[in-house]
Amino acid sequence: MLALQHVVGWVTHERRESGWTGAGTADNTIVREVESAYSPCLYCTAAFNVNVSSFLETLDFSLAVTGPIFLILMLGVGLRRIGMLPDAFVEGGSRLVFNVALPTLLFVSISTARLDLAAHLPMVAYSVGATLLVYLLLEWLAGLFVEPRRDRGVVIQGAFRSNLGAIGLAYCINAYGQAGLATASLYLGVMTILYNVLAVITLNRSLDQHKSIVRMVRGVATNPLILGILLALPFSLLEIPLPSIVQTSANSIASLTLPLALLCTGAALDFGSLRKELRNTLLAASGKLVLTPMLVTVGALIAGFRGIELGVMMLMASAPTAAAGYVMVRAMGGNATLAANIIALTSLGSLLTTSLAITLLRSLDLM
Repeated sequence: MLALQHVVGWVTHERRESGWTGAGTADNTIVREVESAYSPCLYCTAAFNVNVSSFLETLDFSLAVTGPIFLILMLGVGLRRIGMLPDAFVEGGSRLVFNVALPTLLFVSISTARLDLAAHLPMVAYSVGATLLVYLLLEWLAGLFVEPRRDRGVVIQGAFRSNLGAIGLAYCINAYGQAGLATASLYLGVMTILYNVLAVITLNRSLDQHKSIVRMVRGVATNPLILGILLALPFSLLEIPLPSIVQTSANSIASLTLPLALLCTGAALDFGSLRKELRNTLLAASGKLVLTPMLVTVGALIAGFRGIELGVMMLMASAPTAAAGYVMVRAMGGNATLAANIIALTSLGSLLTTSLAITLLRSLDLM
């Protein structure tokens, strides 16, 4: 508006200097002429300001989801380097998270939520189907591009197996709060089983090993995360309230989960090993950070998912490779260095690609 006033004043001055007269309505006439000439520019400027404001709000939301995770991961890296998080602490803390804190968090979130399993069944069914299709595609691509053959299972697992318990849940909680936690917990319960089964299959194939089906089933059945979810379902479905002493104690334990998990994850990252096995590391990271989340998200959009369910599926698929994959690869005699590289690279890369995905979906008002 100030610029418009300057233009009106300049035009008025020039007309008067040239002898033009327009009675008392000269300025009003000039204003109308200038407004008519400049109105498209003024409209574009206003629209640009609105779009910039909307983009900044979306960017702020995406950084609010991924930023805290990045900071805590980097804190873990820094504390490890100065000796405050030694190997013994990282190992013990990781066991505490997996066996106690995370199952407690899942138990509390599900038992205190009033879940409509039927309403979430399409999301779970789609996620299972999409993961199976992505897995088959990765098996085919690995056969074409990954050498040596024994590394194919490591690359495939690294490209589809998300870190659901630490990073994935943290993404969903930062994005949607308790509603995101409850929805993500159901997703986590089903996908944890599927991830373990597919990981064993692909590693067996590439390493020419034959791990007992009975041992695999026993491992899934005794998984603390699965047990925490199964124990919580009756409380949720039957609307049984937890005793206050139990809920208060469980909440205290659950509050340890994400900070401790992220600190231990950051402390366990080894960026020095990235120089080794670089080609296969980049192949797996491309699959985990780009191909898998893109296929899952685009498929979910086509299937009609929107809002929190679409957001949860995208965030979980965009999470970095699960640290549990390293343990499995090492136990089965696979390329543990490659597995560690994939985890390290995707842990950093996921923060960028997830922020971009959130910004895109939020700008389109889809999540």
